Amino acid sequence: MRERQAPQHSRVPYLATAVAVTAAAAAGSAAADPDSIWYRRLSKPSWQPPAWAFGAVWTPLYASIAWAGGHTLTRTEGERRGALAASLGANLILNAAWNWLFFGRRSPRAGLVGTLLLDLSNIELIRRTARVDTAGARALLPYAGWCAFATALNAAIARRNSS
Repeated sequence: MRERQAPQHSRVPYLATAVAVTAAAAAGSAAADPDSIWYRRLSKPSWQPPAWAFGAVWTPLYASIAWAGGHTLTRTEGERRGALAASLGANLILNAAWNWLFFGRRSPRAGLVGTLLLDLSNIELIRRTARVDTAGARALLPYAGWCAFATALNAAIARRNSS
């Protein structure tokens, strides 16, 4: 498949995806409270990364999501573009929702449901992206990989703390 070249003047999709990703990150972080007594008392597996790792990982992942979205949207037209934008939007909503399900509801089980839905959304987003833009799809792979790791971590926490 030959990828369509983006028009030189088309920076709007990059700006739109950067704003959407930033909004999702802010919405999710509003609920996250890893310093809460509730979270600190949860039993966690020994392989959980240190707290500082989450910010170190999420910052470049969010940048790659914004870049991949903008890059792919500049190469997509018509109904396919709308479907891709909707898939990205749904993915970002699920991304932010995880914090509200896990921390906001103080429920590892609800968080697990949310992260499983996010994993499915990642597969769909990468599938749609790959149809148009292999570079954009490749840029999303670390995000999907980290989310799969987060799902395994969330599952371990839910299992250790079920009552």
